[in-house]
Amino acid sequence: MPVMAPAISLNTLLHTNIHMSGGVIGKERDGGTASSRGLTGRPPLEKVRGKGRSMYDDANTVKKTFDQEFLSEYLRQAQWAEMIELKKAINEISRRKGGQIAILDIGIGNARIPKHLSGIKEIWDMVGSYDGIDNAENCIGISNVVVSEMGLGDKVSVKQMDAANLGQVRKKYDLVIVTWFTAGNFYPDDFPFEGYGKGSERYDLGRNAKFEKVFGLAYKHLNPGGEIIIGSAYIDNESTRKRQEDFYRKCGMTVITGPEDSFTATVERFWSQRFTEERMKKYLYFVPSENISFIALDTYEFAMMVRIRK
Repeated sequence: MPVMAPAISLNTLLHTNIHMSGGVIGKERDGGTASSRGLTGRPPLEKVRGKGRSMYDDANTVKKTFDQEFLSEYLRQAQWAEMIELKKAINEISRRKGGQIAILDIGIGNARIPKHLSGIKEIWDMVGSYDGIDNAENCIGISNVVVSEMGLGDKVSVKQMDAANLGQVRKKYDLVIVTWFTAGNFYPDDFPFEGYGKGSERYDLGRNAKFEKVFGLAYKHLNPGGEIIIGSAYIDNESTRKRQEDFYRKCGMTVITGPEDSFTATVERFWSQRFTEERMKKYLYFVPSENISFIALDTYEFAMMVRIRK
């Protein structure tokens, strides 16, 4: 029988994450079951203010950005479209392999993907293991509670890790996923959040070393015939930019970018890049262009999926 999702409120998850000192969360932060499935037992990512601080270190920000009440219809429906295409891809890859597949979820967030995949027996049976990483402790806490409450620990492991450190992972995967606009969150280490837009030069994203590093490492961790799937990426145009800005402002953030930028950033250190197919291929220079395909997630050029085959 498929596993049904329990009614767990986001407030409950955040409260549990902040106050829980033992149990599932405590074990995973100390290495836990992730090590047994191929993720190295590294200590939690050090949290610091300023450079190196995660976008999701603030619990209030996590609550708003994961709360369906704050999401526009454009964002909600991008989630739906992404999930439909992801299920198709899992089916294809599993059939191609002839068995269950190993999945790595970069930026597992609130465990939305395994939560919903596990509710569809026909799809979940195709998954042999599901490892999720995230660099934000709040997200790790939420994910661990979801995994525990839904009884998904036989397949799902969660580990706090910066995606730039994927070289520490010893395991190979059939599918690496980076869902719901997370691919656009890999901002350059030298981006000047403090003071940007106040007379400073506009930031050139002709190259993005962080993005290229993360996806280069992910590509190396694929088994032959495996795929990376960028579940959804913002398409670079004026209407998408305005919708990004509206969402961040609704969450109470201060936008510091403008029409001349190909990304949206806030004082609160949120960053979300928009892409064209040409720029995506430029960043993925290590992949033969014929192995990169683009899938429109809508008819109004808001979001696209990218499939990268090895």
